Amino acid sequence: MIACVHSRRARPTLRLITEDLTAGWESPHPRRLLADGALESLHPLSELPHPIVTKATESFGADPANDHYVGAIASSTKLPLLEIRTAQWRGGVWEDRATGVCWLLVAGLAKGEHQDRDDFYQRVKRENDTGDPRRWLPTPEDERLLRQETAARLLTTWELAVQRQILGALREVHSGGSARIDIPHPQPGQGRLALLTLAVTPVRDPGYEADEIELEVAAAPTYASTSLSWTLTVRGLISLSPPEQGWDRYKDTYTNIAEPGGWTARLSELEKLVAAGKLAESEPGSHSHYTHREHLAGNTIEGHAVRALCGAFFVPTQDHERLPVCLPCQERLAELAD
Repeated sequence: MIACVHSRRARPTLRLITEDLTAGWESPHPRRLLADGALESLHPLSELPHPIVTKATESFGADPANDHYVGAIASSTKLPLLEIRTAQWRGGVWEDRATGVCWLLVAGLAKGEHQDRDDFYQRVKRENDTGDPRRWLPTPEDERLLRQETAARLLTTWELAVQRQILGALREVHSGGSARIDIPHPQPGQGRLALLTLAVTPVRDPGYEADEIELEVAAAPTYASTSLSWTLTVRGLISLSPPEQGWDRYKDTYTNIAEPGGWTARLSELEKLVAAGKLAESEPGSHSHYTHREHLAGNTIEGHAVRALCGAFFVPTQDHERLPVCLPCQERLAELAD
């Protein structure tokens, strides 16, 4: 769906966080997720709460000119490794020239003035002299997780851009009027994804005063009924008025109402989110949703939001059996079954 341009910043391999980082974690959750095989829940790997991972990320960022490390590890001649240090922890970083990604391949503690068998430097030298350090290189599973993270990051970047465009339109129409928003496909060169029309109508009738809003999502024929067009729809509704379940829907047109001046107030809130580079978040609604079982694991207890099949984000704390089922979720579940 999205042409992936990977982030260069250093990230650990699965082997490293499983075998090398058996201690020093600032939180027990990563080890538990590893034990459960919930690898997707570890994203992003470059932000795992371990001092040597943090140091690697700080040392190798987007611009190579800003890299800062101790130097090349002299004993590693078969595999070029750059040394990083933080407290007693040591690490070796390798840059994949093909992708530009920096990988934290090996880590350990400096011990016994470097004479201890378990000392980081002794281990690297031993592997170089009598073993094969190439076994530390990223595996296909590492590459798969990298692609997933990149796709998620680029999608988030695109959603932030969409939110910014919606903010611009809301500035024009919050007191009344209509504006159009041309939304490009997140992948360059793929043209228009959809044309949004946002309209606000102030109603001042005897006994009824409100500001009515309408969002029409006209997806390009190529992308109609795709998950990406639905992601766009949900992003638009959340940006304007979470929870998105509070909107009325007729085909591809969504309507809502607010008290007089309500959309002006939302404009101020959305401006703060855009300035901070944050996505507006969904809020609990009045429907129960379908989601993937793996997304629910742990999140019900920890209070983390999960993504429903319809695209909505919600925290699974409500008793779903007491709520009516979300119709878009039902539709997408039927599509998966087919």
